[in-house]
Amino acid sequence: MTKCQYCGFTNKPDTKICKKCNKPLVLEPLWKPDIKWYLKVLGLIYLVLIGLFFLLNYLLRPYMRKLPSEITPWLERNEQVK
Repeated sequence: MTKCQYCGFTNKPDTKICKKCNKPLVLEPLWKPDIKWYLKVLGLIYLVLIGLFFLLNYLLRPYMRKLPSEITPWLERNEQVK
């Protein structure tokens, strides 16, 4: 049984409007996010991901292997590729 928050009348569980006072039994959300909130949250997530990328790159640098120049000749700056 659903109780009305306005008049206290007990309604059936599947009703959406109070039988006594005709007010909605469904509560409206207190806050609806707008586009500025979404942009702020997405920007913050983006900055955190970029920060984590550079932090992990810095911390894991000793464990990264270096490829020999024979395998990756296009990465060499000083030598001319024949």
